[in-house]
Amino acid sequence: MNTPFYQPQGNEVTLYEAAYAARLPVMVKGPTGCGKSRFIEFMAHRLERPLITVACNEDMTASDLVGRFLLEPDGTRWQDGPLTLAARTGAICYLDEIIEARQDTTVVIHPLTDHRRTLPLDRKGETLHAHPDFQLVISYNPGYQSLLKDLKPSTKQRFVAFEFDYPDAALEAHIVHTETGLDNARAAQLVQIGHAARQLKGHGLTEGISTRLLVYAATLIMGGVAARDACRIAMVRPITDDADIRQTLDHTIDAVLA
Repeated sequence: MNTPFYQPQGNEVTLYEAAYAARLPVMVKGPTGCGKSRFIEFMAHRLERPLITVACNEDMTASDLVGRFLLEPDGTRWQDGPLTLAARTGAICYLDEIIEARQDTTVVIHPLTDHRRTLPLDRKGETLHAHPDFQLVISYNPGYQSLLKDLKPSTKQRFVAFEFDYPDAALEAHIVHTETGLDNARAAQLVQIGHAARQLKGHGLTEGISTRLLVYAATLIMGGVAARDACRIAMVRPITDDADIRQTLDHTIDAVLA
């Protein structure tokens, strides 16, 4: 497998290696599409550890994480959930957007995030001691926090935290160029449009144009789509249904790409 491309913004690689060496649980925070998941994929590859990723959602139960008994013709069989499988085999378990999961589900991770490093499998009558190489990683977008959706302080304080944001303009243009092959000048224009949209966050936009969407637009351009059309369908239409904001961003596209 090729190394996932990740462009460091600071000393996060060294700091993550130190956290993994101590087997500390890690929290990564940042806006949508800023590279959180790619960073974890990159670090798992760099550390030569298998990565098990779980996309959390509000319907996810503790059994979905831990495991359950399955009914078969000759009886029942226990099937490990992804968290249990990672703890048993020494993988890195990445719970993506954990804030989407119910609080009564997330509490099952607590025994894995302190000195015990255990996972009680109550239905099976087993207490699983995590493999020495196991590490737990969670991510979430603080921009979506609310009174109804936030991690408990008792959960947050079990992790060391990495805070991510969108890269500066030059670095982001380099990422777009490296990911897609789009020429540097055009990549810089996409970044300029992205930065203009981010200025509207909190002023009609919940979230700005992510680095991921810049890459999508560049991919379409490399595939032969006209630059203006690519920017509109990849960078503007996904983030807003507001006609005025859409028109403002369309004008920005026309001005930057003129």
